[in-house]
Amino acid sequence: MTWIKLSLSVVADAVPASEEQLWCAGASAVSIRDAGHDPLLEPPTGATPMWPQCRLEALFGADGRDPGQLLEGLRQQLAHAGDWQITELADSDWERAWMRDFEPMRFGERLWIYPSHHEPPATLPCVVRLDPGLAFGSGTHATTALCLEWLEARALRGETVLDYGCGSGVLAIAALRLGASAALAVDNDPQALLATRENAARNGVSAQLQECAARAWQPAPVDVVVANILAGTLIELAPRLALAHNSGGRLALAGILHDQQQAVCSAYAPWYTFDAPRRRDTWTLLSATRKCRHDGETAAARDVFE
Repeated sequence: MTWIKLSLSVVADAVPASEEQLWCAGASAVSIRDAGHDPLLEPPTGATPMWPQCRLEALFGADGRDPGQLLEGLRQQLAHAGDWQITELADSDWERAWMRDFEPMRFGERLWIYPSHHEPPATLPCVVRLDPGLAFGSGTHATTALCLEWLEARALRGETVLDYGCGSGVLAIAALRLGASAALAVDNDPQALLATRENAARNGVSAQLQECAARAWQPAPVDVVVANILAGTLIELAPRLALAHNSGGRLALAGILHDQQQAVCSAYAPWYTFDAPRRRDTWTLLSATRKCRHDGETAAARDVFE
């Protein structure tokens, strides 16, 4: 299979909006690099620093796409970007390029993500082995990092977890490595479910993790719900995710730009009490507690989405 790699330069403030446009256009992976010569030395733990001038690289499956049409369409949407480059890659080429810049990352005090070309010290308390791949979610994106830090701060021992929009499965796998007893990973992309299954096996949690296609998912109450997807989809899913949650359960929603926060909160307000939002760059993580379920709520919620 061949891939289209699109590369463009943007200023730091334009990175989040540009990234979202690339994902919406069908990118399978997006990475951010330094477009100049501005090294980032010793950023604080948990911080996501950004270079003044950034280079975005997006990977698109060829799938009969016309590279010229793809480039022209994105040029119109991202008029602020410059220095556009587009190339075709074979599988092995893009895998080597993505792996080259993927280094171990820490989230909170305990949780580390290590790629296969690095061996973690035996003294680390919690390690997830993960390589970048076609499915979204390696920890490098601000929204994934926010979710991983949120999970790391939870007391997950013995709890059940739903990871909706699982991508690589990193959130479900991290939750299990942090002590959760079982996790369900849901996605509408078969590639994501395959990546989740393979990553679960690599991390020794296959017996605790179940994958499910979004179209086949039937909500059943769990203790923790995490969903790192786009705001519009989160709003549509509100009644279904509420139905899949025990009273007093904890919720984390990510993939939300700051100006989308209120709309998402409003959609979930009938079922949840929200904490103060957490922010990184222009992205927001919303966390909340599930209100007590009441008689008749199941039927009422199902009426909303059936």
